[in-house]
Amino acid sequence: MKKNISSCTIVCVNIIADTNIFLAVALDEPEKEHIIQNTSGIDLISPEILPYEIGNALSAMVKRKQLKPEEALQAEQKTRIIPVRLVAIDVQKSLKLAIKFNIYAYDAYFLHCAKSLKYPLLTFDKRMKQVANELNIEILE
Repeated sequence: MKKNISSCTIVCVNIIADTNIFLAVALDEPEKEHIIQNTSGIDLISPEILPYEIGNALSAMVKRKQLKPEEALQAEQKTRIIPVRLVAIDVQKSLKLAIKFNIYAYDAYFLHCAKSLKYPLLTFDKRMKQVANELNIEILE
C-alpha cells in the first residue's frame, strides 16, 4: 500500500528511511524540501549500517565523477546532523530476503527493518518498493 508522506504525518510516528532519502537531503536534490517538510515531527529509523552505506554511495559518486571529493565529504557531514535512530537488524533474515528477491543485502536490511518493526518505508528505489509491496510493507512517497 502506497501512502503520501504528508498523509502519514498525522498517523505515523516512526518511519524507516532508506539511504537515498538522506543523500537527497545532504546533496540538495530537488526532493529535499518535500522530505524535510513532510518528515518533520516523525522519527526516522534506519538499520545500523546506514553510515557505512552513505559512505559507500558517496565514494561511488566520486569514483564515477558525479561528485568532487570535497563535496562527498561535506555531504557525509550533513547526513550526520539528520536525526535518525539506528537499530540492529538480523543479518541472517535479511540475507534470506536478499536471496529470495534477488536484491542486494543492503536493500534487504532496510526491508527487514521495516517488516520486523512494522513501520512504513520511505525510499526512492523502485525495486525496493516492488519488494516492499510483496512483503506487505507500507510505502511512503
